[in-house]
Amino acid sequence: MDQIQSIRVFARVVEAGTFTKAAESLDLPKGTVTKLVQHLESRLKVKLLNRTTRRVTVTPEGAAYYERTVRVLNDLDDIEASMTNAQANPSGRLRVDVGTSVARDILIPALSDFYRRFPDIQLDLGVTDRTVDLLADNVDCVIRGGELLDQSLVARRVANVPMITVASPAYLRAHGTPTHPEQLEDSHTMVNYFSARNGRPFASEFTRDGVLLEITGHHRLAVNESNAMAAAALCGLGVAQMPAFTAMPLVERGELVRVLADWTCHTIPLYVVYPPNRHLSAKVRAFVEWVAELFARHPQMAH
Repeated sequence: MDQIQSIRVFARVVEAGTFTKAAESLDLPKGTVTKLVQHLESRLKVKLLNRTTRRVTVTPEGAAYYERTVRVLNDLDDIEASMTNAQANPSGRLRVDVGTSVARDILIPALSDFYRRFPDIQLDLGVTDRTVDLLADNVDCVIRGGELLDQSLVARRVANVPMITVASPAYLRAHGTPTHPEQLEDSHTMVNYFSARNGRPFASEFTRDGVLLEITGHHRLAVNESNAMAAAALCGLGVAQMPAFTAMPLVERGELVRVLADWTCHTIPLYVVYPPNRHLSAKVRAFVEWVAELFARHPQMAH
């Protein structure tokens, strides 16, 4: 059997955590994946993986073997790329995950430019506000907002997203216009965004003259997806704090009204993130550079 293929398959099983996920991501039968790993263990005369019915764990020997061989695989990819025109004409399937509002309002409208530049890249775009496991889900890179919790990932900050506070004209006619953030705690209703990780609502931040207020507010509705937040605000369900790139077009069309504009809201850092052991191939590098350029010229981003 092909030793390099066996090593690649072993590395994918380690990253995916199961033989089934590894087989799906490699588009190989599960039996073939199992056989290739068994061949590798037989050749090395060492157990690389512990198998259970639900998950695969790496033995100490397997972990050491993975750390050394993944560098070799990356070097091989570099050598192959240098011998072809891959750097000038990146190609192949690229798996990217991105938040819903960034996908809808910024990334997807600009993709025609990306395909003009890189016609040979096939982009598989996962759209979700939930955090994905880059290695287990075989994702090449993600675009994430907020501070990063996993410090093992490689991250490049591409923008800072300003937030603004808005409400619908119908809501303001019915409840009046708030003049101070503290009014959101008692005399107004908010639409809150809650964490998909722990279920707790995020506080809205307001700053003026060196004073910082963190307001959770009274809410009857909390959501964990940014398009739902915009829909709730448009339906008059409460005051909402939203990314400026989503809210400002709605404000300009008169569908939402900006409130508390004399208070500065916080900004959210936006990163392109990829795994440290995943080879930064020509196609990934092309996408990362294009995304950085896209956000750098966006009028609603702070830099």
